[in-house]
Amino acid sequence: FEDISHRGPSMRAAVAMARRAAPTRYPVLLLGESGTGKELFARAIHDSVDRDSPFEAVNCGGIPESLLEAELFGADKGAYTGATRSRAGAFERAGRGTIFLDEVGELSAAAQSRLLRVLEDGSFERVGGSRKYKSQARVIAATNRDLAAMVNDGAFREDLYYRIAVAVIKLPPLRSRPEDLDVVADSVLTRINKELAEEMADFRKRS
Repeated sequence: FEDISHRGPSMRAAVAMARRAAPTRYPVLLLGESGTGKELFARAIHDSVDRDSPFEAVNCGGIPESLLEAELFGADKGAYTGATRSRAGAFERAGRGTIFLDEVGELSAAAQSRLLRVLEDGSFERVGGSRKYKSQARVIAATNRDLAAMVNDGAFREDLYYRIAVAVIKLPPLRSRPEDLDVVADSVLTRINKELAEEMADFRKRS
């Protein structure tokens, strides 16, 4: 968790909760606005216990609905137009590692149903297939939406919500923690300086 720049109590509490949740392998739900570091937290949780196993990140809001289930669960040859060969999905590729579901609130009703099944018994099929696969991956989900309100509105399954929200970590935006501004600024400058130094070294090698 050393890559998470913070000093103030709100982020310190989030890091402490993430540290406690990491070794349990229970599903974790990260809540926060865009830019609050949800994927950084997911990777830190993963690396603290499973650094040598795969980390599969899927942006549920950035993949067309027609292709999202194939990205998550895989697809057999001929399952849809353009599927010229069978391919594994994120749950297969993750193995015993971690699958990070970013923007989980964007999942369709069908995808929610299939995700719930994986969380309940670990089983799934590829799109267009009937063979049963078993997943041992840990699920970390993230969203900038109010999932509890979506449950009340019928837009998100209540049973799925309670499956992914075993440990809920709320990440505060930087504007609400001014005490962290200088720490974050130092971290950004350090990273930029390192990248520039690497680019300059590469340029000198080529020239």
